[in-house]
Amino acid sequence: MATRKRIVLYGNSVVVGSVGASLERTGQYEVIHLPLPAPDASELDALAPDVVVFDVDSGHAEAAFALLETRSGLLVLGVSPEGDVVRLWSRRHYHARSSRDLAALIEEA
Repeated sequence: MATRKRIVLYGNSVVVGSVGASLERTGQYEVIHLPLPAPDASELDALAPDVVVFDVDSGHAEAAFALLETRSGLLVLGVSPEGDVVRLWSRRHYHARSSRDLAALIEEA
């Protein structure tokens, strides 16, 4: 049996909530919702995420960026409510028109 990827979402925005609900419906991921204020790096690291998703308009990504230094396989995604832009912190941009597109991006990483 394959291990499910652990996805941590933080923020109180509608876009983060919608992404979380869509990913949960697939049944493929363990999804953890964290409200703001955002966790610090040690709190986030203790959750052992494979993926961190946050609303780019609300900021609060410092902890996720700090983990990129020690967790090379971590995928950090910033989602924007202003369209279909998902920012992956490998300095590349992807257009995700649906939650299925977002799930495919997570699986490819």
